[in-house]
Amino acid sequence: MSRIALVKVHMLLASFMFPVALMFLVTGALYTWGITGTYENRDLVFGVSEPLEKDEGALKALVEQELARQGVAPPTGKSRIRSIGDAYHFEWVGSRRDVVLQPTANPLEARLTIKETSWYRTFVQLHKAKGGALFKVYAALLALALFVLLASGFIMSWQVPAFRRSVKFATGAGVVVFLAMLASG
Repeated sequence: MSRIALVKVHMLLASFMFPVALMFLVTGALYTWGITGTYENRDLVFGVSEPLEKDEGALKALVEQELARQGVAPPTGKSRIRSIGDAYHFEWVGSRRDVVLQPTANPLEARLTIKETSWYRTFVQLHKAKGGALFKVYAALLALALFVLLASGFIMSWQVPAFRRSVKFATGAGVVVFLAMLASG
């Protein structure tokens, strides 16, 4: 590939992916320092016709029904049953909201907690792959784009004889620092 073609691919890909890359950079950096955003929780206790059972499909259907009754869209991510000792709850996560369904002391009642994300927490949830399938494809494309950007930057630098020594040094230093960070845990 010619140098001009590499520069164009590098420039256009960097420009197109800049917004989503910035989101991942900011949320990742702040997450390492414990800045994760907030939730606004709403608890609902409602009656059920029979005691809840550890059946993910049935619990998901019950949550969907109650969310529809409340006029709330379901989360975009995955659901699961989480066991905690002898107790359990059903959780379903997404980029804009999480929900948790759990039995109460009364076997004919259930507690549904709807956790609405703050604007920043929405970005953190997307970073953590808790969005819908379309955003997950977009994030995978970002990963591919980052590889192409790094590879094209390396190739363009290598093509300039005056830069080769610096490229070798930077690559070696990068490997050493990476291994040191792995060892430091």
